[in-house]
Amino acid sequence: MIKTKYIKIITIISLISIFTMQLMWLCNTYILIKDNIYEETNQILYKSIEEEAIIRLNKTPKGTSIKGESATDSIPEITYLEEGLYNLGYYISIEDVDSIASTLLLEHQISSDFTLNLINPKNKEVLQQSKKESFLWWSAIHSKEIPIRTDRSQAVQMILMNPHWSIFARMGILLLTTAVMVVFAFIGLFYQIKIIITERKIAQLKEDFSYAMIHDMKTPISSAIMCASRLHSGKLDDKPEIKNHYFTIVESELEHLSALSNKVLTLAKLEQHKLEMNKKDISLSPMIEDLIEKFTIKTEKTIHFTTDLKTEKVYADEEFLKEAISNLIDNAIKYSKESVKINISSSSDAKHDIINIHDNGIGIPPKDQKKIFEKFERASAIKRTRKGGPAGFGLGLNYVYQVMEAHEGRIYINSIEGEFSEFSLLIPKIIENYD
Repeated sequence: MIKTKYIKIITIISLISIFTMQLMWLCNTYILIKDNIYEETNQILYKSIEEEAIIRLNKTPKGTSIKGESATDSIPEITYLEEGLYNLGYYISIEDVDSIASTLLLEHQISSDFTLNLINPKNKEVLQQSKKESFLWWSAIHSKEIPIRTDRSQAVQMILMNPHWSIFARMGILLLTTAVMVVFAFIGLFYQIKIIITERKIAQLKEDFSYAMIHDMKTPISSAIMCASRLHSGKLDDKPEIKNHYFTIVESELEHLSALSNKVLTLAKLEQHKLEMNKKDISLSPMIEDLIEKFTIKTEKTIHFTTDLKTEKVYADEEFLKEAISNLIDNAIKYSKESVKINISSSSDAKHDIINIHDNGIGIPPKDQKKIFEKFERASAIKRTRKGGPAGFGLGLNYVYQVMEAHEGRIYINSIEGEFSEFSLLIPKIIENYD
């Protein structure tokens, strides 16, 4: 498998290559369109001068002779017409040429401010302007200088001051395609990074789960093997009390392994919605009393339980709810100091029956509270396990979460690190069952 850093490098190089090629394509297209507009501007200017000259020609008396010569490669035909009109006293009107050019630019869909300059091509002196406006010289498009004197002492030039919008308008489809490509590239990059992060998280979860599984199963397996070996040796045949104690240890450890296996299988079925809840009205008091007795006997820590059951009955699956509450009590004991105080209370609102389990344990940091219900997560449980803390798979809270989901309920946590944790189970009421 390619390492993550190589995937990132390949991705970045690929994106840079794509964007570079696209940028070159855009630049070349921009230059090509700008050259096309330049050619169109030359044609528009020539036609504008020609139409303005025809207007002046029509003003001359009938029979007036306009002397001129044939056009050459260096001097166009319009130059001789202009010079003939000039010699008769009919001078070019830059303003009229400007007006005609404005109309022709619109016809060619060239949207730009412009000005016409009457210049001396020999020294670039501006003799007359149709408009006096400032513009950026490097960004404007300057047409050819069309001479209106055969000695090239005067010429007309058009300057498009801001042609960029016209260029971009003609690049519309290409720009849109580029924008869509960039968006999809970033979306693809985002999801690729997200997938990489998810894969790394899954890999870490697998590693942590494997470590926790080995750590949590090693002790009961070792204990069961040791006791079985001791019993098999026959050395305890004449010591029935010790022999029965060893049998009890083996049974207890095997039950522990069986419970872990069943919890994993049950979680898988809950996640796939293959388990159906056998919901009915159940009394909380007997269930809570049974759990208190169970944990008081099996736990070496000093535990003080208190109860405040204002709601006596809930509509739930008794087996799964009892196991969920058992997991919360077990966590409260594991993550508390030697003296444990646990308060179990119940109440109701308009839509839910609520069961609260409050402890005086070490609490859960805010950053861990968002992920403690995820599968194989348990508020840095793996780190604590490796440091000698309570072992486990991190399935308990996810089991509670899945049970509440199956009941169409919710679980909430309120905790302050170093002070307490309180889990609240919200179980929906079924109103018709109380009518």
